[in-house]
Amino acid sequence: MMRDSCRALGPAHTDGRPIAAAHAPVRPRTLKGLVLYFGAFALLVSSFTSTATQARAAPGSFADLAEKLVPAVVNISTTQTVSAGETGPQTPFPPGSPFEEFFKDFFERQRPEGRRPLRRATSLGSGFIIDPEGIVVTNNHVIDEADEITVILQDGTRLPAEVVGRDVKIDIAVLKIEPKEPLTAIVWGDSEAARVGDWVLAIGNPFGLGGTVTAGIISARKRDINAGPYDAFIQTDAAINRGNSGGPLFNMNGEVIGINTAIISPSGGSAGIGFAVPTTLAKRSIDQIRKFGHTRRGWLGVNIQKVTDELAEGLGLDKPKGALVAGVRENSPAEAAGIQPGDVIVSFDGKDVPEMRALPLIVAETEVGAKVKVEVWRKGQLRTLEVTIGELEEAEKVAAASGGSLGKPARDVVTLGMKLAEITPALRERFELSDEAEGVVVTAVDEEGAAAEKGLRPGDVIVEVAQEEVATPADVVAKVEEVEKSNRKSVLLLVRRGTDLRFVAVRIEAG
Repeated sequence: MMRDSCRALGPAHTDGRPIAAAHAPVRPRTLKGLVLYFGAFALLVSSFTSTATQARAAPGSFADLAEKLVPAVVNISTTQTVSAGETGPQTPFPPGSPFEEFFKDFFERQRPEGRRPLRRATSLGSGFIIDPEGIVVTNNHVIDEADEITVILQDGTRLPAEVVGRDVKIDIAVLKIEPKEPLTAIVWGDSEAARVGDWVLAIGNPFGLGGTVTAGIISARKRDINAGPYDAFIQTDAAINRGNSGGPLFNMNGEVIGINTAIISPSGGSAGIGFAVPTTLAKRSIDQIRKFGHTRRGWLGVNIQKVTDELAEGLGLDKPKGALVAGVRENSPAEAAGIQPGDVIVSFDGKDVPEMRALPLIVAETEVGAKVKVEVWRKGQLRTLEVTIGELEEAEKVAAASGGSLGKPARDVVTLGMKLAEITPALRERFELSDEAEGVVVTAVDEEGAAAEKGLRPGDVIVEVAQEEVATPADVVAKVEEVEKSNRKSVLLLVRRGTDLRFVAVRIEAG
């Protein structure tokens, strides 16, 4: 159902004529006054017309647009053979029948030894044709783990489909069918040009009701819903329900600007909040899948975290911005370029990095093998480094293939609400620290102290204080005192927990 979101430009008569003001217009008494009056009236009408044109009010009907677009949208049907063992033995009685439980053991004994019943699970989704020769796009979750995939055209023709490739990170899959004649294909649009408030059409297969058209507006852009590393969803109030997944979101020019992917729905139905993958993100992935059979994303090789207000102060930044490097992968492009833990990446390939979550998408969209400039904030200064971008998928393959004496007792030192000690064999065994762990180990934490506020706990290892390496508790105390003398309210720590490194800004306690 189309939501009425048009804003009236002003009061009007019942016949639709605009009213220039709330009071009746004054009738001019001279020819000059008449000219000025009609000139002003013409200017007013022109102003209303211009404003209406800019607002691009909804058409009186979406019928012509829908009629043109529906043939390019398809239904996706998948089947999967699964074990029915979890549902218990099958009996000829309906679920809930008093005889079902009584005869359950009998039918279980009739089943051949070691065999569980199998059943065919069927699911429905949506998709759209991007090439007349039979290339179809849908969501990966629509066809994931399917044994058979069938594409159903608008005329009811059913065609078996093969998977060309998929992109799990943004939930996209590309399929290939063999039509007898060229099909109607969509036209790509520019999702970056879409504005909040623009009208959109969603076409799909909700609840198995194929060819369903719904209308709404773009409610928001670049939404992060924690679905993946590259979240930048278009949010819309066009009705999207179960089965709409993989269907297209059209603008008023009939161009696809999004791929409907997810909804927020406490009841399971449309609640007016749906999300679509923007085409500027999806099309690049789709083109790579068609060319290489898989995606080829840029790779930098860093672990990053958000720059908070406290971290910004500890780093000497005027405000929170950029992506803080918490760790650098071995043999990565970042390591080769000299990027270090503690660097804040503020610009990448000429593009500003306003916040942490912007960096992964910028890097991913950079061509593999390209040499780009990276601007980092390091110890109070901006530095420019050159990085040769690697390939994320290749790095993931390499990563997937990679498979004493107690000594003297440690002497504890207290600072920032925690006890610190040098790492000894005894403490390494006590806290299960790896042989590579270096720094100062936290042996105890005051529950009401500054360290506890930031979640530090015994067994954590402090690697750096104020971006300087530390080896003893005395090093930590000295660096904290140095930061305190500079009138900063917090000190930046680099902390290792297990195999993870992260920066923590800890409040400097008075006294």
